[in-house]
Amino acid sequence: MKRLLTILSSVFGLLLGACQYNPSQRAAPDAIQLHTDGLFEKLVAVRRDLHQHPELAGYESRTSATISAHLREMGLEVHTGQYGHSVIGILRGGHPGKTVAWRAELDALPGEFRDPALFRSQNPGVQHACGHDIHIAIALGIAEVLAKQRESLRGTVVFVFQPEEETFKGAKALIDRGVFSSITPDEIYGLHVTALPVGQIVVRADEMYAYQRRLSIRLKNELSRADIVQLTKNVNGELSRSRTGEKPWEIQHIGDPVIGLTSRSTVFQDYLIMDATFDTRTENDELVLDFNLYETTASKLGGIISRVERVIDASGHKSQLVSVSYVQDNPTVLNNASLTRFAIRTLQRSRGVGAVRQAVGQVPFFNDDFAYFQQKIPGVYFLLGGSNAEKGFIAMNHAPDFQVDEESIRVGVSSFSSLIIARLGTPDQAE
Repeated sequence: MKRLLTILSSVFGLLLGACQYNPSQRAAPDAIQLHTDGLFEKLVAVRRDLHQHPELAGYESRTSATISAHLREMGLEVHTGQYGHSVIGILRGGHPGKTVAWRAELDALPGEFRDPALFRSQNPGVQHACGHDIHIAIALGIAEVLAKQRESLRGTVVFVFQPEEETFKGAKALIDRGVFSSITPDEIYGLHVTALPVGQIVVRADEMYAYQRRLSIRLKNELSRADIVQLTKNVNGELSRSRTGEKPWEIQHIGDPVIGLTSRSTVFQDYLIMDATFDTRTENDELVLDFNLYETTASKLGGIISRVERVIDASGHKSQLVSVSYVQDNPTVLNNASLTRFAIRTLQRSRGVGAVRQAVGQVPFFNDDFAYFQQKIPGVYFLLGGSNAEKGFIAMNHAPDFQVDEESIRVGVSSFSSLIIARLGTPDQAE
């Protein structure tokens, strides 16, 4: 996830209050829930330790060692160094069957966000302001819950603890280094905690996020400041698209029950939005204008460059144009439809219908390199609620005062342990 947002916490708290889910209303299977409850305090301690000792992408050595130690203690087969500080944990069940993978990320963010937690970062300029410490705790919890049941499990679970997600490098590098060459999962799952009510799980088939592209316009360095301002306005006016009166850039509303991600009236569908301000610089005597855009519809991406070229032409700067090109075009998270349907049914049985909702819209601004795993293996990526209006916690990623209700760890472990067991099956359970 790649964008710093300034959020009005008081407004967002009111929105969350209107749709808060009570995690005490869970209906998870008893054995899994009992195992999860027994581990909860331990997992909270792990999460807080990681939160106090965050590490940037490429430098996750302590985090990697912590994870490896916990996995070995559970009796998992552990492999390190496939790429960077990656850790791969393999849990082999007592019966043959399919292989299911679960992904979590290791790295933290650079910056000095306000952090109200008592266990705030002890590493200056580095913070877990995106929730990867929560993801690690959940993954370790799932591993331990399943390890307690390994003799009855059919198949294998591969836990992929991936470095360098924030730089969008780790997943692709692991794939390129053959992370699954010796053991190939049939499917893969992962999640991201975010500013939805704690206890709520949101998912949809196909795109979870808008397609993110970074576009670069290069011109001969002959434009005045006024010309540059007008040209950027013209480009923005030509490209931007949203439904009448809707503001999909106001991401603080993703949890709103009326216009948020899960509402049929969501504002987060059928849009193209872009940076209000372009990054402007001079390079090799050329004027360079860079900006990010976010498009929900894949089929519309191909025509964007030609549209920008036409705007430049119509603005009277055709003779100054050097090039228009994408300088970043990462894939987006794309959930497998049949696995998503299975996951929704399973999670609604274990947690209750109200706890698991289908997204109608797509989240702007953010993305996740989990997409590279999905290019090789069918999988599903979930959003997990971490906000709690009553406690004043708003889990808006990459934002000041980012806080996660640690009950989300309990929800994540019990919910997704249930899902993985359902996907694996047991000796007395049909596929």
